[in-house]
Amino acid sequence: RYAAPYLRDALLDAGAFAETLETATFWSGLPGLYTAVRDALTATLTDAGTPPLVMCHISHVYENGASLYFTVVSAQGEDPVAHWTRAKHAANEAILAAGGTISHHHGVGTDHRDWYLREVGPLGAEALRAVKNRLDPGGVLNPGVLLPSD
Repeated sequence: RYAAPYLRDALLDAGAFAETLETATFWSGLPGLYTAVRDALTATLTDAGTPPLVMCHISHVYENGASLYFTVVSAQGEDPVAHWTRAKHAANEAILAAGGTISHHHGVGTDHRDWYLREVGPLGAEALRAVKNRLDPGGVLNPGVLLPSD
């Protein structure tokens, strides 16, 4: 687990990728969330012809729940970026469907933005937009990262 980031370049050179993603939920939701994300990643990558190794550990523990941290290793496929994008989108859908949060400590950013907006709903997005408009009226700080650009 701790060596995985250091193996990334060697795996890329060998035609594989290693990627991570994380989520969190309440204790009662952890088993279902784990299964949903694992199954989504496995199905998507296997259907693309590159069956993955999907590993997971609990990275943070709280009174009400915990964070699941997934590491995925798979062949790159012909278009590695598109290949991982499909898997990441499937995992994001599984996270929301299973009641997890779209991001825990990795932040939101463009990879998570559309699912984050679904998670927080229209009122949450409106509140975030109001704060951003007040603190960054010129829209120069990370445009399009937390909210779509207007």
